[in-house]
Amino acid sequence: MRKALRGILSLAVLIGTVSATGASAGAATAAEPAALRTAVGDSGTSTDIKDRILAIPGMSLIEEKPYAGYRYFVLDYTQPVDHRHPSKGTFQQRITLLHKDTSRPTVFYTGGYNVSTNPSRSEPTRIVDGNQVSLEYRFFTPSRPSPADWSKLDIRQAADDQHRVFTALKRIYSKNWLTTGGSKGGMTATYYERFHPKDMDGVVAYVAPNDVVDNEDSAYDRFFAKVGTKECRDKLNGVQREALIRRAPLEKKYARYAADNGYTFDTVGTLDKAYEAVVMDYIWAFWQYSLLADCDSVPADAEHATDQAIWDSVDSISGFSAYADQGLANYTPYYYQAGTQLGSPDIEQPWLGKLSRYGYQPPRTFVPRSIPMKFQPSAMRDVDTWVRHHATHMLYVYGENDPWGAERFRLGAGARDSYVFTVPGGNHGSNVAGLVPSENATATAAILRWAGVAPAAVQQDESKARPLAKFDARLDDKDLTTEHRLGFRRP
Repeated sequence: MRKALRGILSLAVLIGTVSATGASAGAATAAEPAALRTAVGDSGTSTDIKDRILAIPGMSLIEEKPYAGYRYFVLDYTQPVDHRHPSKGTFQQRITLLHKDTSRPTVFYTGGYNVSTNPSRSEPTRIVDGNQVSLEYRFFTPSRPSPADWSKLDIRQAADDQHRVFTALKRIYSKNWLTTGGSKGGMTATYYERFHPKDMDGVVAYVAPNDVVDNEDSAYDRFFAKVGTKECRDKLNGVQREALIRRAPLEKKYARYAADNGYTFDTVGTLDKAYEAVVMDYIWAFWQYSLLADCDSVPADAEHATDQAIWDSVDSISGFSAYADQGLANYTPYYYQAGTQLGSPDIEQPWLGKLSRYGYQPPRTFVPRSIPMKFQPSAMRDVDTWVRHHATHMLYVYGENDPWGAERFRLGAGARDSYVFTVPGGNHGSNVAGLVPSENATATAAILRWAGVAPAAVQQDESKARPLAKFDARLDDKDLTTEHRLGFRRP
């Protein structure tokens, strides 16, 4: 798009137990419930949950952060660079664990990028009132092998990372597990289920793109021809056209902006290519992150707007730092995968006429030339076929106005107890809470059922389904699908 484990015994011998590499916070306070301070070990002896986690071979503690009602750990876990040949080296993969109680279900969250080291809950975690394990995707720093063999960055290796983490923690967290993620994280959750279908009890994938045939992107063109209203589309088209018509003065402004911020353009090649890439993103990025009501902030008469007004609109929506070397560096793993397996969209944007010099630039443009890339067209076809014929306990949520949903996962005759729902007017932050009431109830009831915690009333009447945990503004008021906002090419 710009357009994610086996050999456990041998790995345990290879890796051994890794000591803690960072500072740890104090033990749980006496005011915490006993269930949060202790957990019953396999021998029946009461053991601190931190000790049980750190007893896992290869697990080390970076930090424990206090949070009322939970224990929150930032961890490193030693993983093989190549799960098929575990003797060929290891790397440290970042994990966070929001521990509530071993008697609760566990949600395995994958964002598909870096992992935040601050406590947060995904929507399914709140719905089931459970624990949450969050995993940083391989090759995103600091979870990158050194030296980096980029051929080991693929969806199967990433799924094997998850499988190995699950296998290690399942002995402690023995209740039901769900996997979830938004955008690239939703894709990652899907790929994990495809390669390890016996691990999870359910999958909740939000706004997950599914680019089955990389060079056939007409679905996106149809989407942009009708999304929102004509009035809004015309305003956005006008600003984008003006940004290319005024390329010369705005690129002078861009050069000053780059100099002031120390930005360089070695990866894309020139400032001109970076400028156009940002402008070409403008309309996609608007619909990905904004709502129809936000169109009021777009200059209504772009042709007569000032250069500053055009710059400000493009910068606020697309972000002029996105394609500088400094903006791209952290996302090299994503662009590499987009150009080797995931695919990337290429839309027409006919309203631009011949103003574009480069068109939609492919992922290769955004990856340093020192890293070889070769596209594998069978990877997404395999996953799509598997979902259509084998999906069981899988829920997909999309936004009506999110361009990434133009090519989405769909269920076939072989699917069982699985759903695809769409949030009316929703963008790339769409979730279960935004669904119409009947679909919200069905989705919430399914999540509770798969997690093994559906109350009797919900089992009798799904319309009674509600999240089991109360809303917590610090934990829950965070859109986990839009952590990587600038630059649409990152789903």
